[in-house]
Amino acid sequence: MKKPHPMLAILMAIYVLVAFVALWRTATTQTYDLFTLGVFPVLYGLVLRQFWAVVLLKIYLAIQTVALLALATAAIIAYQITPEDVKVVFQGRNIPISTIVISALIAMSFQYWVAFSQKTKRYFKQEE
Repeated sequence: MKKPHPMLAILMAIYVLVAFVALWRTATTQTYDLFTLGVFPVLYGLVLRQFWAVVLLKIYLAIQTVALLALATAAIIAYQITPEDVKVVFQGRNIPISTIVISALIAMSFQYWVAFSQKTKRYFKQEE
């Protein structure tokens, strides 16, 4: 079996971590949603090199994009109303909004780059 190119392998490793976080979140909150559980069929298709995996990956990226745009819109509106209340606190530490925005842009850009890469397309092309 042909190995994935390094960037696709990194994306698959990240998705494995996201899958574990999704299982943990589902177990602790007892809620299911497409954003967290959608990683499982994508990861399954990527690992088994299924022809539909690239389409599913692009749909999953679209879901992520819409979710991030909705979150960004809500944050901008909240910042206009009460700027002092717009902050992200994780385990007692204040995380700067700029760090979150840069991290989200890097993560989404990397996923889009891998999903639309010619190497990824060749990896999933059916062998004749």
